[in-house]
Amino acid sequence: MSSSTANPTGPVSVIIPTYNRKEFLARAIDSVLSQTCRDFELLIVDDGSTDGTDEFVASYGNAVRYLYQDNLGAAAARNTGIKAARHDLLAFLDSDDSFAPEKLAVQGAAMAAHPEYLVSHTDEVWYRRGRLLNQRNKHAREGGDIFRRCLELCAVGMSTVMARRKLFDELGLFDERLVCCEDYDLWLRASIRFPFLLVPEPFTIKDGGREDQLSQIHRVGMDRYRIASIIKIIDSGELDLQQEKLARLELVRKCTIYGRGCLKHNREEEGGRYLEIARQYRHAAEADSVRN
Repeated sequence: MSSSTANPTGPVSVIIPTYNRKEFLARAIDSVLSQTCRDFELLIVDDGSTDGTDEFVASYGNAVRYLYQDNLGAAAARNTGIKAARHDLLAFLDSDDSFAPEKLAVQGAAMAAHPEYLVSHTDEVWYRRGRLLNQRNKHAREGGDIFRRCLELCAVGMSTVMARRKLFDELGLFDERLVCCEDYDLWLRASIRFPFLLVPEPFTIKDGGREDQLSQIHRVGMDRYRIASIIKIIDSGELDLQQEKLARLELVRKCTIYGRGCLKHNREEEGGRYLEIARQYRHAAEADSVRN
């Protein structure tokens, strides 16, 4: 889709993955089609929906591109969109979130003004069951070197991101082995090497608190996936000495909290396994400290 109002940094491919969310999808699609910047294409990646999503999306005609795949998960759906996208600049939107009208224009202008950045993110507004949430300080967005923040929690909202294709050429795609926290994993890998441009306006509106969301489905044991991501980056050999120190400390912290939680809920074998990981990495960190 294009018209006289162009994105100053070039056309954008907006990727919306979806799975059985027809009732929410209209808000997401309409928020993209209502952008003040008109130089974009909109891709809907249907991850095996069975609720009539295909017919609903067809009602938009040529305003959207519809891609269907078997149910392979959110990471695979986003990867399908990245591979199919026609443009160099990519934006992501979850199917139950929405954009403010100026998002593509303002964020695109910011990236045009800072061509040295491969990725940017914005602030966001959170609703839970229709009620506005006051975000805690730990969720405040940061720009620049955000590696430490990305270790602690998912510091980049998926629906706030705009990235150049080169970012994925350098890093690879979302890890399809992860059933959740695939965004935590990717932004952690990105933050090792690249600074993030922060556009501080709240241009994404999030709608949370529902049982069908991955953060709810996997809320018990979610840190297992973050722990796996941290181990992966430590083993990658890509970290400098300070980054490795931070990663080991956060790994020990997460494994200790998760392991104790397992023991509290009578999952002794699992808890013992994660406490042993914490012990091993704590011992390795202490040994490195003695040597240095």
